[in-house]
Amino acid sequence: MTTALAVPLAARRAADDLAAVREQWGDLLAAIARRPAAQWPPREARGFLDQLATDDAADDEQPAATVGRMPLILREHPAPLNLDALDAAIDVERALFDLADAVAEQVQRSVRYTATDQHGRHRYQPDPTDRDDPARWHYQTQGAPGSRAFGLHWAAVWLEGRALGEDPADLFTAVPPLLLDQLASTAARARRDVERALGRDGRTTTLDDPCPWCAGPLTGRTRAGGEPVVTCSSGFACGAPVDLDDRGRRSWGGAELVGLFVALEAARTAE
Repeated sequence: MTTALAVPLAARRAADDLAAVREQWGDLLAAIARRPAAQWPPREARGFLDQLATDDAADDEQPAATVGRMPLILREHPAPLNLDALDAAIDVERALFDLADAVAEQVQRSVRYTATDQHGRHRYQPDPTDRDDPARWHYQTQGAPGSRAFGLHWAAVWLEGRALGEDPADLFTAVPPLLLDQLASTAARARRDVERALGRDGRTTTLDDPCPWCAGPLTGRTRAGGEPVVTCSSGFACGAPVDLDDRGRRSWGGAELVGLFVALEAARTAE
């Protein structure tokens, strides 16, 4: 097993980016079936805040985007509602599948051959156990999709293992430096494409509603990984029941956003 100190920086970055891609893959597939919404935070980034997004519910029957409750394999969509999400999913899936083929070609050991079959007859043929090893990346052929049948999630896990030099060591050799750079750059680009399609690429938006506690301007930001944050520009003068950030502004993040959105809705109703 490769130690953390022996893992190159490019490999650690690739592993982080691949993990981010697969963790958000379910959200991206769900977004294909939803109309893009001009709201903040982006619907795909809201997570638990989806319970508050009732305005679109009647028109938009939103599928759950949680891993474990939906298939993680890109399928045909006869009438996709979000073409940006569909294009991103197709491009990212193709890029990681092709990358896995290229990495396997250079680092994966060929299938061993055996001189006898299970009946003791002398026949020089591939060892079926080695050939069908689930740790292998299996190439696509005209008759079968190979490892691509398991979807992008498996491709990302497999590539992460190769980047980090994980076992089984007798099946794989270390990824050469130039190929590791290609792996890292492809993973980084895939992550950017996924997060851009989901509105999680660090964009900043001025909210239409003022702060319910001080009437100051509210600014929403999305960060890599999808967590939205809202800040009030009034600083110490704002009496909102949340902590100040490192710049002295009231800031809502995580579960605190539920309280903010409830207060905003209450302020709109009172008008």
